[in-house]
Order: sequence, then C-alpha cells, then structure tokens
Amino acid sequence: MVLDLQHVRGIAARVAASYGLEIWDVELRGTGGKSRMLRVYIDRPGGAVAQAGGDAAGEAGPAVGGVTHPAVGGVTHEDCANVSRELGTILDVEDAVPGGTYLLEVSSPGLDRKLAKAEDFERFVGSRVKLMTREPVNGNRHFEGRLEGAAEGRLVLVLEMQNAKLKMQKGRGKRRSGRRDAGATAGEDACATRVEIDLSNVERAHLAPEI
Repeated sequence: MVLDLQHVRGIAARVAASYGLEIWDVELRGTGGKSRMLRVYIDRPGGAVAQAGGDAAGEAGPAVGGVTHPAVGGVTHEDCANVSRELGTILDVEDAVPGGTYLLEVSSPGLDRKLAKAEDFERFVGSRVKLMTREPVNGNRHFEGRLEGAAEGRLVLVLEMQNAKLKMQKGRGKRRSGRRDAGATAGEDACATRVEIDLSNVERAHLAPEI
C-alpha cells in the first residue's frame, strides 16, 4: 500500500481547522521503520513570523511517538500538542501511513519557512527571501532579496547590491553570446537591482529571517 500524502494532508487540515489553524506543509522523510518521519507544519491563518528564534522540542504525541515543537507567529506548544495527539490517533485508526512505524512531528513552519505555492509568496510580499531557479536568470540561479511583488505567476525580487552586481556581471557574458536566460525580462537591464522570475522556474525558496 502506497502512502497518499494528499489524503494525509486532508486529514491534517481537518484536525488543524478544528483548532483554528491551517496546514502549511506535510512531508515524509525516510524509507522505513524508526527512520521514517512524518512532518506536519501548522500555522495560524493570516499569521506572520513576528519574532526571532527556533523551535524547541516539546511533548510527544501518544499514538506514533509524535514530537511537537512550539511555533512563532501565534502558534503555541498547546496547539502543536493538540494537533499531534488528535492527528496521530486518526492516522492510526485509518492506517493512513502504511509501512510500519514512523515518528509524527508537528511544528510551526519556522522563521525560514519554505515557500512553494503562489499564495505563500503573495502572503509574504515585503519579506526577504532566498530562492534557487531551475533555469538561469541573467546567468544566475541563486537569489536573495526582498520580495516586492507576486502576481500572475511572476515574482519581483529586489536584490542586495552585491547580488545584483554578480547577476549583472554574469548576465553580460550571456548577452554577448546572444543567449537569453529563462525568466529574464527586458526591464532588468535598466534596473540591475530588480529581477522578475517566473514562479514555474522556482526550484525552491524560503524566507530569509532578518535577525
């Protein structure tokens, strides 16, 4: 029997909603036995990362050896423990995670939370982000800067001057050869500190905490 992560996410979403919370992400790490870990990240709707610091270990969920962590931005130890306890019970009853034992971990997304969906980027417009693209944009695949906009499948990132200079230098070499990188726009040449990137070209991205 193959794990249906979307089914697990649906169960987690219903449990979280009963506590006024939402699911940020669900992931399964490991391949078998105690090495398998089901991680569920919960958040409070409309909440934002508001303080520095990382998550710390908390209570263990009773059903599958769950581990909970406190969150920032309004999610508490109690929230994590409640979701872990109820979710663990339902997952066991429904045998929603086949393949033997696993560890359930419920926590906040953290200060450096992963950004994947369009709504994630829209929610954190104005925040600092780090991202890597699938295809180069002006000769570069790694960017860090402030997310100025996220709409219609495109991100607008204002880069730090050092990153912008590196992008521009690498981009010059590409332009000499007559090539144009994926996601680049004509307006980038006029403003070296701003870059537009297609959301579909983002391989991975996360918030860059300002501490």
